[in-house]
Amino acid sequence: MDKTNVPIENLLDASNYSIYSLVILAAKRAIQLADGEKPMLEKADDKVLDSALREIEDGKIVVRKKK
Repeated sequence: MDKTNVPIENLLDASNYSIYSLVILAAKRAIQLADGEKPMLEKADDKVLDSALREIEDGKIVVRKKK
C-alpha cells in the first residue's frame, strides 16, 4: 500500500487558509464517504479521511465563502 502524505500547504487554499475550516471540511467529507457516498476521484484510498484529503487537494471540495 502506497502511503504518501498530503502536504497541508496543498490544502489550505481550499479552506481560505483556516486550519479550523480545513479540519471541519475534511471531517464532513470523510463522514459522507463513510456513509456510502461515492468518491469524486477515480482512485479511492482505503481510508475515508485519505480520500477526503485527496479530494480537497484536487480542488473537488472547497469551503464556501461567506457573502
